Amino acid sequence: MSRLAPMFAQCRAEGRAALIGYLPAGYPTVAGSSALFRTMLDSGVDLVEIGVPYSDPVMDGPVIQRAAESALHGGFRLRNVFEVVESVASAGGRAVVMTYWNPVHRYGVDAFARDLASAGGLGMITPDLIPDEADDWISAADTHRLDRIFLIAPSSSEERISLTAEASSGFVYATAVMGVTGARDAVGSEAWSTVRRARAHTTLPIGVGLGVRSGDQAAEIAGFSDAVIVGSAFVSRIGGVDRELSGAEAEVRELAVELAAGVRRRSTQPA
Repeated sequence: MSRLAPMFAQCRAEGRAALIGYLPAGYPTVAGSSALFRTMLDSGVDLVEIGVPYSDPVMDGPVIQRAAESALHGGFRLRNVFEVVESVASAGGRAVVMTYWNPVHRYGVDAFARDLASAGGLGMITPDLIPDEADDWISAADTHRLDRIFLIAPSSSEERISLTAEASSGFVYATAVMGVTGARDAVGSEAWSTVRRARAHTTLPIGVGLGVRSGDQAAEIAGFSDAVIVGSAFVSRIGGVDRELSGAEAEVRELAVELAAGVRRRSTQPA
C-alpha cells in the first residue's frame, strides 16, 4: 500500500485536494529550511516536497535556481537532505524528496532509498527520470517501501501517460504548463485537460504543479485535481539568505494559510 494513501484518503473525506509545498533543502540554511518546512506543515500544508539543490536544474525556473545555487554555495551536501527529512518526520510531518537523477545515481540508488526511508521519507519525485529507465529505482523503492512519483506534461502522449501512471505510486505529478517552474498570473489552460487524460489511465491521485502562487489559483486547480503543488511562490517569500529567519517564517506561514484556504474552497468549474 502507498505510504501516501492515508493522506489522500483523509483529504477526500474532507472534500478537498491536498496541499503540497516545496522548498530546496539548505535554503536559506539547512537548519533554516527545516524550520520553514515545519512552518508550512503547521500552517495547513499536508505534505512537503524537499528539493535537492543541483547545479543543472533543467526543470526549475530562475527563482528556484537562485535558491539552489545559494544552498550549494552555503555548503549544502547531499547527506543534509536526510537531516531535513528526519527533522520533518520527527515533528510528525510527511515528506517526499524531489531530486534530479544524477545525485541519486552517484550516491547509489539503493543506498539513497535506504537512507531516505530511514530518515522517515515517504517517497521521491524524479523529474528527469522516465519509467523506461527506472528499473533500479523502482526495485529500490519497492524494497524500502517508498512511493515513486513520475511526471506527465501537457505534451505527453496517451501511451506515455499510461506507462508513467503504471510505474507510479502515491500520486502522479502533472505539470500545469510546458516549461520550467515559476509562479504565473493564471493557471495553465492545459492543466485540466492533462488531469482529465490521466484519469482515463489510472485511479492514482493526480497532483498539479508549476505556476501556482495564490489561494484563488489553488482553489481553481483543487476543483479538478487531487493535490495542488506550490514551489516558486514559497521560495520567493523567503527573501534571501541574509534575511532574518523569523521574517521568512512569517511570509511562508501567510502564503501557506492562504493556499490551505484555497484548497478548501475548491472551484466546481474546470479551468
